[in-house]
Amino acid sequence: MTTQARWPCSPANSGRPLHGVKILDLSRVLAGPFCTMILADLGADVVKVEAPGGDETRRWGPPFFQGTAAYYFGPNRNKWGVVADLASPAGRERLDALLVEADVVVHNFTGEIAARLGVEWERVVRINPRIVHLTLSGFGPEEPERRGYDLIVQALGGIMAVTGEADGGPVKVGVPIADLTAGLYAVSAVTAALYERDRTGSGTPIHVSLYEAMLSLLSNQAAGWFLASASAERMGTEHPHVVPYGVYPTRTSPIVIAAGTDGQFRELCSVLGRPELAADARFGSNSARVAHRTELRKELEQALAERAASEWAEVLDRRGVPNGVVRAVPEALTAPEARSVRTVSHPNLGDITLAMTPIRVGGQILEPYMAPPTLGEHDRVVFPD
Repeated sequence: MTTQARWPCSPANSGRPLHGVKILDLSRVLAGPFCTMILADLGADVVKVEAPGGDETRRWGPPFFQGTAAYYFGPNRNKWGVVADLASPAGRERLDALLVEADVVVHNFTGEIAARLGVEWERVVRINPRIVHLTLSGFGPEEPERRGYDLIVQALGGIMAVTGEADGGPVKVGVPIADLTAGLYAVSAVTAALYERDRTGSGTPIHVSLYEAMLSLLSNQAAGWFLASASAERMGTEHPHVVPYGVYPTRTSPIVIAAGTDGQFRELCSVLGRPELAADARFGSNSARVAHRTELRKELEQALAERAASEWAEVLDRRGVPNGVVRAVPEALTAPEARSVRTVSHPNLGDITLAMTPIRVGGQILEPYMAPPTLGEHDRVVFPD
């Protein structure tokens, strides 16, 4: 008997922009799951298909939560979870039953593996001519077998070359920026492709690579190189074109100051009790401050050392000088500005607190409606027979 699939729909996501859109998520790790999670937050019904061993990130710990690596929970809320061995006949039947119903399929297999598992565009479009087919890769369709990992892409893609202290070695960004950026671009690609399908009636293949996502983030640096042959270098937290703009020590802990205009710089000097700095020819304009950044930093550090970071932040806020204390991750997640942090309950795992997608629809934060699924949690819901 041919396998039948019943695409689940949560009433909790009704009224959201993508309500009714059916997304088949065959991806693993981060870029793909991050993309499909955002689409689910926006109301799409996402069925996440995992191999019998589960998404690799279920084992990427410590830390662990209820026996599963905490990493897995970050990009997998609001999804229906099923298991299928796509290399087996039974798994292929499950795949095809889902493909018939899906509006979008997302995968991040290499070209050879995609073909072996039956998820390449040429096969999928024969099953469902209206489907949007998203492939996420490391280096684009020209190199379908080349695997992409965030660390490698950060290195090859130029991001590490401009990250770190000037007198130190290259440093990766503290979050998997290649994966996350590619996932964000993939959301835009999917929604655009769905809009195009509404006009044409036909599905389309779309592709996002981690490497090209990294190059796109080199916006200023790329323009500087192509237009003025200026090669960017590591500058720590300093800005190549704006001064003062960086991290400064205080009597207690560091503070970030970003005085982007001459007016803000004058206010900063007034707050610090050093108005003469603003009148100094070396610091009177931004271009002058850029040329004399080392001398200015010494003056500012000397003044800032007199008070605690929290005291400076309070008075700088009052005077309209952009600043911020350097928070640890727990502080950032529990700060008053963390308005999009939400908790969702799982019937077996308990409460799970997550940082939500920062999109407000109708003025409202997109609340979570389903906890990340346990492995195969919704097999009987999606495949009732």
